[in-house]
Amino acid sequence: MKIAVTGATGYIGGRLVPQLLEEGHEVVCLVRNPAKLDADVWRGSVEVRRADVLEPESLEAALDGCDAAYYLVHSMGGGNDFENKDQTAAVNFAAAAAANGLERIIYLGGMGEEEDLSPHLRSRHEVGATLAAGNTPVTELRAAVVIGSGSISFEMLRYLTEVLPVMVTPKWVETMCQPIAIRDVLAYLVAALGDEAGDHVYEVGGPDVVSYREMMQLYASVAGLPRRVIVGVPVLSPSLSSRWIGLVTPLDPGVARPLVDSLRNEVVVRNDVPPASWNVTTTPLRAAMESALLRHQDQQVVTRWTDASSSPALPFRGDPEWSGGTLFVDRKTIESSATRNSLFKAFTRIGGDAGYYAHNWAWRLRGLLDSIAGGVGLRRGRRHPTDVELHETIDFWRVAAVERDELLQLSAEMRLPGDAWLEWSIEGEDGHATLQQTAYFRPRGLFGRLYWYTMLPFHRAIFESMARSIVTHADMDSAPVLARA
Repeated sequence: MKIAVTGATGYIGGRLVPQLLEEGHEVVCLVRNPAKLDADVWRGSVEVRRADVLEPESLEAALDGCDAAYYLVHSMGGGNDFENKDQTAAVNFAAAAAANGLERIIYLGGMGEEEDLSPHLRSRHEVGATLAAGNTPVTELRAAVVIGSGSISFEMLRYLTEVLPVMVTPKWVETMCQPIAIRDVLAYLVAALGDEAGDHVYEVGGPDVVSYREMMQLYASVAGLPRRVIVGVPVLSPSLSSRWIGLVTPLDPGVARPLVDSLRNEVVVRNDVPPASWNVTTTPLRAAMESALLRHQDQQVVTRWTDASSSPALPFRGDPEWSGGTLFVDRKTIESSATRNSLFKAFTRIGGDAGYYAHNWAWRLRGLLDSIAGGVGLRRGRRHPTDVELHETIDFWRVAAVERDELLQLSAEMRLPGDAWLEWSIEGEDGHATLQQTAYFRPRGLFGRLYWYTMLPFHRAIFESMARSIVTHADMDSAPVLARA
């Protein structure tokens, strides 16, 4: 079949595409920014079409010639109006699917009983109903907590359990849930292509039903940690809980809030399940956790919850948005005896556990202040300690541009009174190269300008030390290579 996949740059979609290719299907990836798929190993095996679920015209053209489609997008991180965005997108997609005569839409939603659902889960259900109201048959799979390396549920679980030996939690800690391994979610999604005629809603879960308290204790056991002390109290509001999670985990409070709000809803399989003919054997929770943790430790995380951005990428060098207005620039140019590759490796390993080469205490303090202010802080870390892919996250940055042995540009996602970028580029040949490190800041209003001038002395000292340290590490790394040459 010729299958369209929305959300191919996200956590589920990025893992589903290679599975569909293995099954022999022809895959068409629908993305807002085709360049985001350039680094994926399967990029040459798929067709990529630009489309936005909020733009009906682009959707109808992008689905042309397709037999079926996966709908794997939502707007949870897009602000308080995510429910309206979800509905608009679902209406647009249902109309485009009908116009192209698709045989089936497969949608991954959320589990939960219909009454008193959180806004997040309510929106998931409403999207399924909106898609099914169209003329195209819909198979909706409803899942609860997805356990996999890099999944948002697993990352929140991992950070809370590892960072806090003692936890004071709201009463949702006793809510029952039925987690499912990511491998099983993917198996169900692939099998759904063969679903029988008509609209169907299936609930999918693993073999274990546990409370969130039990799930955290099980993770502690798998990770070799002491048993956690978890005290449930009825006084912590979703707003306060999400801010606390935003401080302790990599989740932005804006993303954590709808997740925390949904933890009050029991998410256990109670209704129709997929047919036995789909032949999916689910994974026990302990085994799923062990696999996810092993992949994290071995740095084999294929996709991560941060892969999908909640808003279009910020403009970067070369875009027309750079013209006009005020743009402050801090540029450092350092001569180097290193190879271009050594310089590239030096600045692309920045962030995460490796830190920032100089004044790491200042970067940690900046991350802490950002977390307190409701930003993402440094806890997102890196997907891999050395590899860098376009549009992935590094701490409170997102990769805006990367060219092998040439350039790395990061756009800032910390709380700032303006837009900021940090860029490294290489000029010259091996042994006679030059590192150019440039910080750009486009201020918003008077406060943005005051911020730049207030921080200028600190930035100059920190950026100068960082650039020189990068060159020093690159020179040491390439010395044996140049000697052999």
